[in-house]
Amino acid sequence: MLALYPSLSISTPPLTLKSVHHNPLPRFLRPLVRCDAESSSASAAKETGSRRATLRNGEDRVDICRVLNGMWQTSGGWGRIDRDDAVEAMLRHCDAGLSTFDMADHYGPSEDLYGIFINRVRRERPPEVLDKVRGLTKWVPPPVKMTRSFVENSINVSRKRMDVVSLDILQFHWWDYSNPGYLDALKHLTDLKDEGKIKTVALTNFDTERLAKILENEIPVVSNQVQHSIVDMRPQKKMAELCRLTGVQLITYGTVMGGLLSEKFLDTNLTIPFAGPPLNTPSLQKYKRMVDAWGGWSLFQTLLQTLNKIAAKHMVSIPTVAVRYILDQPAVAGSMVGVRLGLAEHIKDTNAIFSISLDMEDVASILEVSNKGKDLMRVIGDCGDEYRRA
Repeated sequence: MLALYPSLSISTPPLTLKSVHHNPLPRFLRPLVRCDAESSSASAAKETGSRRATLRNGEDRVDICRVLNGMWQTSGGWGRIDRDDAVEAMLRHCDAGLSTFDMADHYGPSEDLYGIFINRVRRERPPEVLDKVRGLTKWVPPPVKMTRSFVENSINVSRKRMDVVSLDILQFHWWDYSNPGYLDALKHLTDLKDEGKIKTVALTNFDTERLAKILENEIPVVSNQVQHSIVDMRPQKKMAELCRLTGVQLITYGTVMGGLLSEKFLDTNLTIPFAGPPLNTPSLQKYKRMVDAWGGWSLFQTLLQTLNKIAAKHMVSIPTVAVRYILDQPAVAGSMVGVRLGLAEHIKDTNAIFSISLDMEDVASILEVSNKGKDLMRVIGDCGDEYRRA
């Protein structure tokens, strides 16, 4: 869960080629700078109507829907998930064009649900639908020695649960940077990719410094999944510039803050007990702490009121505006929208993300409010630091 560090102060000068590592251009950057002219999130995937983006590094590439179905909500805490209802809901999302699903080895039955779902797609949908389905999962290992056999056995569990020969994207998380075993793990993952068990290697919750180090070790990561919302703009402080230099792209989560960025919490006062909607899910509780660190509930209400005006102007919902704003940020290839499969559904609002275009007035209005909040880079640290500082 999220930890906050009010006393933490971090200096964040502008990132340049010199500040990444060395001058002249570092060896790890030379083969990577090439790809952005061909297909970066700032070019190929930034048109409002563009539904898909391509993540790539060298010869490794995979395309995804720019709005991903996040499956953290299957892990418990959001209501009981019925297997059959959940799979039917996944099929409805897929049929609506929302065909990229994000899971993890520790998200309850998420990988198993995907395995049932993908087999239904194979049997019941035409090949062109199957061709667009993508399953992303995460591997979050314990801090043990990263041997080849341990890494391979762990990945084989996900392959079996998801019923795929090759994982579309394997996103790797590491808890403790003082333990350099993450480089060993990533090298083994790269070998497994070369053997066809993984199509692309990616990261989740790595900071800018470690991302640069991983690239310097010639690990061909295609993306880094990080927390990013109108409230939490940390990825734009340093990491987006490294992404611009290397072609690595960002997949974002927490973009609607577990539902806080919605009409449900507009004009509510959570400072009075039982006066507003209950914070009754792990994600609502987590992102309420983020709001507190950023500027408090009163400023957050000002933000919601601003977003509500923009939403009314475009005849969409507040979450639709919130996700569109982050999708338009530099280096962002895709954003997560959590799905409570079989319990609640927002397919129409989600698809509306692809049809709206925020104008300069909209962006200026959002910036006017968001800039009044605290710089979370100084409060918490770089991307993922909330998981690593005591």
